[in-house]
Amino acid sequence: MDLDVVNMFIIAGGTLAIPILAFVASFLLWPAALIKVYHWYWRRRLGMQVDYAEYEGYRFCYSHRGTPGTRPSVLLLHGFSAHKDMWLGVVKFLPKNMHLVCVDMPGHEGTTRTSAVDYSIEGQVKRIHQFVKSIGLTRKPFHLIGTSMGGNVAGVYASRHPSDLCGVTLICPAGLQYPTESKFVQRLRELEQAQDSEGIPLIPSTPEEMEEMLKLCSYVRFKIPKQILQGLVDVRIPNNDFYRECFMELVGEKSRHSLHENMHLISTPLQVIWGKNDQVLDVSGASVLAKAIPGSQVHLLDNCGHSVVMERPRKSAQLIMDFIIAQQNAAIHSNKKLS
Repeated sequence: MDLDVVNMFIIAGGTLAIPILAFVASFLLWPAALIKVYHWYWRRRLGMQVDYAEYEGYRFCYSHRGTPGTRPSVLLLHGFSAHKDMWLGVVKFLPKNMHLVCVDMPGHEGTTRTSAVDYSIEGQVKRIHQFVKSIGLTRKPFHLIGTSMGGNVAGVYASRHPSDLCGVTLICPAGLQYPTESKFVQRLRELEQAQDSEGIPLIPSTPEEMEEMLKLCSYVRFKIPKQILQGLVDVRIPNNDFYRECFMELVGEKSRHSLHENMHLISTPLQVIWGKNDQVLDVSGASVLAKAIPGSQVHLLDNCGHSVVMERPRKSAQLIMDFIIAQQNAAIHSNKKLS
């Protein structure tokens, strides 16, 4: 979620060329603004450029680096209530000459916010396909990566548009029927029985709730200053009504098990990465995908929770690159056999 801020905040504080007094003042008085500066700084340092694309009046916001080359382009889909910048930690460890695209999912950050129809998994798949066409990503097969909600979307996208893809990586994806219920799912059942839509753990409105959310999403425990927690909350609060609307659509009957219902249609080479200590979506989901899709490559990470790309960015990047290279080599070998 927002753990990328926590992971590299000390580095940013040490390298940003801001006078000490101004930095301290920002830290104490405007933590939300400082977080936005932090993201701007890391995008700039990593060479990620922000752009917009339109499709029939609908606007997508995305960041990108590089141009299409010998390696496939990579499209990254973030999770619920996050944004394109959550991938910066992984981008840091991917080849600089690789074509990368990180898009804000429907309604999130800089992408158009419309209505619930676009927030269902089918609605998001439709919008992402429009985005892919609007930037010409379908000129040749690309690699699709999604985490959590984005993993659900990526998996269903793979079932609908296999010719667009050369491979897909699902990182602790939502949308499955998990043999073991997670702590988070158990909490959702309690809220459902109580008809309480205000206490969703992934929609914090106080620094204390933010701290609890970070503990839920991450195996690693961080001692986070209250000012930073307040800044993270301040950034999110104006969007909480949207997050609530989006979340209720995602857990509704049409979307709750979308990946499970469509996984048998996935023919694209599949990689699954999951933290063994995931408290949001139980790691038992990995075995469900492995059983349904023969030949899937599954990686279970020790001492890692739900926020895999923030807790283990270097490892995530390494696994993704190894998989992409392996699939590319397999395709070359197959073509040689045919010729």
